[in-house]
Amino acid sequence: SSSAAQLQANPASLPPSILAITGVIPFSQTLFLWQSGALLLVLLVVSAVIAYVTAPGPDSARDARACGVDVTPAPKPAAKPTRPGEWLEYSPILIILLVLLAAGWLVQEFASKPAIEAISGLNTYNLLFISLGALLHWRPRHFLDAVARAVPATTGVLIQFPLYGSIAAILTKANGADGQTLAHHIAAFFTQIATHDTFALLMGVYSALLGFFIPSGGGKWIIEAPYVMQVANDLQYHLGWAVQIYNAAEALPNLINPFYMLPLLGVLGLKARDLVGFSFVQLLVHAPLVLVLLWLLGGTLAYLPPVHP
Repeated sequence: SSSAAQLQANPASLPPSILAITGVIPFSQTLFLWQSGALLLVLLVVSAVIAYVTAPGPDSARDARACGVDVTPAPKPAAKPTRPGEWLEYSPILIILLVLLAAGWLVQEFASKPAIEAISGLNTYNLLFISLGALLHWRPRHFLDAVARAVPATTGVLIQFPLYGSIAAILTKANGADGQTLAHHIAAFFTQIATHDTFALLMGVYSALLGFFIPSGGGKWIIEAPYVMQVANDLQYHLGWAVQIYNAAEALPNLINPFYMLPLLGVLGLKARDLVGFSFVQLLVHAPLVLVLLWLLGGTLAYLPPVHP
């Protein structure tokens, strides 16, 4: 899963200023590289080993009651319509119609395009998951109530993405006294201190550090892409692997930043401090391991010029 890779595979999802630098990068040059599979396999095995070794034993383990969590399901009164106009809200008819329409469009989309190209479109991706969510809740009112309960936990995420778009515009469109954009100056700085061989390490460390302050995959890519990918072009580094460097390094801060934990914490009724100690141990091992793997695997790939639609 990678928001950055999905954005790069779909030209309609990228700002024109970024598209001019990177071109279209299909999944075959990012997520589906054998190098990506090797990286994923190593990290899965290492993560499982660390989790097994650091799991608390019988003397130190804490159950839900020790964490102050009441796991007894609270009884909920059966929701029923109180007005004739509310009948459809509590009937599965609208959900069924919506899912059938969406399924028909998805079947046509996958039948008329290669599967990789079809799923790379963010509209296809979003429609698929919204339809599944609606189907699993079965009734419109239950689905809407669930969304309303979820939004408070993600309000910050919903607000920050438009701000990222503004930052990207400043980086790529605002010209300085010399007529060059801020993204150009940042790219020039990294080009001066980086080489083809050190690109993976330098950009990995930089992206990981920035991830501590901006914990967001897709939104942060809009900010970084203009200069990260320009540096990759200048150094003739594989553009797809540059996206993967961002993907892997940007995920490292998530091990101590509870951004990805929000759904888990909500379901379990826990706080971030209950889990962060275990994930911090993962970070201590993963940080050097990821950077070394990105560097080694990147050396097996050759530069391909940007492909414009």
